[in-house]
Amino acid sequence: MEFKLPERSQNSHKGTFGRVLNIAGSRYMPGAAYLSSIAALKMGAGYCFLAAESNVINAVAAQTQNVVFTPEFSWIDNIEDYDVISIGCGLSMSKDAEWNIKKVLKYSKVPTVIDADGLNILAGIRLPEIPANTILTPHPKEAARLLRTTVEDITSNLEKNAKNISEIYNCVTVLKSHNTVVCSKDFEIYINQTGNSALAKAGSGDVLTGIIAGLLAQKMTPFDAAKLGVYIHGLCGEIASETKTEYCVMANDLIEAIPEVIIRNNL
Repeated sequence: MEFKLPERSQNSHKGTFGRVLNIAGSRYMPGAAYLSSIAALKMGAGYCFLAAESNVINAVAAQTQNVVFTPEFSWIDNIEDYDVISIGCGLSMSKDAEWNIKKVLKYSKVPTVIDADGLNILAGIRLPEIPANTILTPHPKEAARLLRTTVEDITSNLEKNAKNISEIYNCVTVLKSHNTVVCSKDFEIYINQTGNSALAKAGSGDVLTGIIAGLLAQKMTPFDAAKLGVYIHGLCGEIASETKTEYCVMANDLIEAIPEVIIRNNL
């Protein structure tokens, strides 16, 4: 399968490449907010707005000047300003996190990526209504919660269970594994072949969420953004491992590998 990044017109400005709202991070997991926000920008989004509690904003601001910050709950007042919403990375299972998830489910009219604790909260909502262009990105344990089954059942047939999630939640599913399975809303399947054990590291999923959100911001369809996102993410693990080994790659190394992935693969 041949992949190509969205073309970037020279007659453009930062708004041309999309505005991502990233609702992420919590007191004990501010790094997830940083990784998912920076990955979206590195992938080409024009803006990333991070909605988070104040201690998360302070932690991310100490590491980068590239993210725009918005108070944790104020995003709801100008939700129409965003082109993509990503939610869940390091969000926790608090009442505030649940409020954010439920408001996104109710009010999002744009492509939406739900990951991590966002999925865990979603799994506890009876008969949730999902925004039309949603991508869910579970690992097997999160998928088991979504389908109310066991991890063993999920891993016994990843393709079948990715289809089950897409059918029940009317979404694109990215079921993460050694060979990640991406399933469209119409049950078309893509099985990714890139990546290595370097991706089995805390924060790797946050980077993937940011990569996919960045591609969505540039007007890719949810299925195409999910496929290209997991492909690039896997290559980031491979390239970062060349100098750092599969043992030593950390999540931020995946972000730093994105430019080399684009150059080497003529994306």
